[in-house]
Amino acid sequence: MTLEILTPERKLFSGEVYGVQMPGISGSFEVLDKHAPLVSALKAGRVKVLRDRQNHAAFYDIQGGFVEVLNNKVSILVEGATAVE
Repeated sequence: MTLEILTPERKLFSGEVYGVQMPGISGSFEVLDKHAPLVSALKAGRVKVLRDRQNHAAFYDIQGGFVEVLNNKVSILVEGATAVE
């Protein structure tokens, strides 16, 4: 599936991923390939991008925002985000 992490200033991430874990306002949740359509609010926290099935991951600390899942594309729209090394 395709993932984009967008802030008002720039596109922080764009590419094909296996899955993504996000901090929802009611608790953390995960989206995998071919997930049902979804729109959800996100709270400040850490996003875990699962690059493949071998647990290669990237992390981003985000401020609040929203996520939309539609047609195997995940769009994360946040006020601010930074990559965690």
